Amino acid sequence: MRSVFLKWVICSLLLVAVGATSFAQTRKKQTNTKKSAYGNNTQTPPPAAKKTAYGNQQDTTVKNQNSAYGPGGAAQNGIDTTLPIEVITTNSGGLLDSAMVSLRNDAGVEQNLIKDKVPLPYEPIREDDAVFRVKVWREIDTREKLNQPFMYAADDDNGSQRFISVLLRAIKSGDVTAFSGSDDRFTTPITGDDAINAFGNGRDTVKKYDLDGNVIGYQVRPRAIDPAEIHTFRLKEEWIFDKESSRLFVRLLGIAPVIPIKLSNGQILPNSEHPVFWVYYPDIRPVFAKTEVYNPKNSGARMSWDDLFESRMFSSYVIKSSLDNPGDLDLSGVYPNSTLFRLLEGDRIKEKIFNYEQSLWQY
Repeated sequence: MRSVFLKWVICSLLLVAVGATSFAQTRKKQTNTKKSAYGNNTQTPPPAAKKTAYGNQQDTTVKNQNSAYGPGGAAQNGIDTTLPIEVITTNSGGLLDSAMVSLRNDAGVEQNLIKDKVPLPYEPIREDDAVFRVKVWREIDTREKLNQPFMYAADDDNGSQRFISVLLRAIKSGDVTAFSGSDDRFTTPITGDDAINAFGNGRDTVKKYDLDGNVIGYQVRPRAIDPAEIHTFRLKEEWIFDKESSRLFVRLLGIAPVIPIKLSNGQILPNSEHPVFWVYYPDIRPVFAKTEVYNPKNSGARMSWDDLFESRMFSSYVIKSSLDNPGDLDLSGVYPNSTLFRLLEGDRIKEKIFNYEQSLWQY
């Protein structure tokens, strides 16, 4: 019995010693473990590691780290700054893609009526006879059904037949001068490249390879622009009543493509539409007179762009006028939160001009 009792005491002491050792080890582990705010155990980083502001662990034991602006940072961004970088400033940006010219007549008849056409000169109006003059600014939305010819996407011998491409080809060829969109009084002429770059679609960096597939440099070129995204054009015109002929004339003064301001995340800033550049309409009339307009009903009854504008065969809405506008404000500035009120005010302006002519007659 005595030997059995001694064995029991020795076993108990051994179990107590083992339990104390396990408790000490468990306590030590708990001191190195933190509970996060979400209830998860987070291991405390070693002393040599440092947490950055983004939650990543940065090893401070590495002493030779490259700066974000040094070669190491450039390599992380995929660009080796030791190679030459070529910046290309002249580019059509996807708006002036070249088209192959037909080597045969691509029609069943000879088509020379539009090509040989010249615009009819305007009837002169004396300043003393212009007893009523009002400037009106309009916008044409090419997504409307009546304005579908503006977005005709076919290619001809001279390239794309979209209206924006017709404008830019005339500017690039030097047939017409573009003016800065900072004002609508045609004060600052710009080049064709400046007119294309004014769309501000950003730039892309592409790699240049040799025949072995090795990167030998980089090219930075303007990012291509989708012509379908340019669907608004602004017109500046003046309505004039000539007392000598007792007629109300309209004279187009300028035309400009309009785009909104797009943020870096792709969102469009509300009420940020602005003209990219202006073209003086009398300057571009000879180009418009020789350019056909798409007719969806009959290709044999096409008119020129000059005929379309002079015949007023487009749909538009008024965005500004000089009538009762001492602050020179757009309707978007007068009614910033109501599109309906802008349309109603634009219709009121058109009706007021119409009623001025009608009120001069007695029936």
